Amino acid sequence: MELEFVRWLTKRLPPHPRLRIGPGDDAALLELAAGEGVVVTADLLIDGVHFLASETALERIGHKCLAVNLSDLAAMAARPLAAVVSLALPRDGVSGIGPRETAAQLIEGMLPLCERLEVCIAGGDTNVHAGPLVVAVTALGESTPHGVLRRDGAKPGDALLVTGSLGGSLLGKHLDFTPRCEEALRLADSYTLHAGMDLSDGLSMDLPRLAAASGVGAVVEAAAIPMSDDAHEAAARSGRTPIDHALGDGEDFELLLAVVADEAERMLAEAPLACGLTRIGEVVAERGIFLQGAEGKRTPLEAAGYEHR
Repeated sequence: MELEFVRWLTKRLPPHPRLRIGPGDDAALLELAAGEGVVVTADLLIDGVHFLASETALERIGHKCLAVNLSDLAAMAARPLAAVVSLALPRDGVSGIGPRETAAQLIEGMLPLCERLEVCIAGGDTNVHAGPLVVAVTALGESTPHGVLRRDGAKPGDALLVTGSLGGSLLGKHLDFTPRCEEALRLADSYTLHAGMDLSDGLSMDLPRLAAASGVGAVVEAAAIPMSDDAHEAAARSGRTPIDHALGDGEDFELLLAVVADEAERMLAEAPLACGLTRIGEVVAERGIFLQGAEGKRTPLEAAGYEHR
């Protein structure tokens, strides 16, 4: 199976100007920009945990598995370059599809995103086992002359901004989202950003991580949180509120940014992103994460997102 799949892969993958040696050899050779650092991230996604292979097209699963990695590169405002994809394929296949075709459909799902963001699949590995479908992707990016965006740079007085809208991701966004790589590069090139991360586990779970890394606290204005249409639909189904879904559903894969207040005002006035940019609160010196209501009352914000156990 593996040899046949590698032969198919080498014919299917398009050429890339930075990939000197690709799949088919013992290792890949990438050409890196002079003077820039290599940014590396990895994610392991498992059937039954991160997706349901029995209910989801394999192309959508492949897209998600690549996109979550590229979202980490976006979080650090790094330019995506390449991905290494390893597959543990069920011996009996997925929904009647054999291991070889399962692998091919997963890769097919990744290729449109590769083309859009100029990413090459540089290599990987496959194996067949008695367990569920497992997809492991390692993504490589390059820092830019502006450096990388980290979690530990937020300062009291900074405004907190998010891209896009939040909540209801399980209605489809978690499979079909486009990572904010282009948006992150555009913002880093045009504005001074103090800190940032992507919202993978939910705003109420991820914001405390950024605050802890920076040694600060944060206040979130409840009325300012941009709630998606899916958050409202999810609320109608669950009986919870849209803001509950926006704070805790996770897998939004939007950017959370800490930006000096004056710079944030300029960003909002210039509206540089088609996906939108919203000020949701501010960084404060007092430790803790607080939700501020319409009357100005602050209450501790409890973390209610996805936690890896």
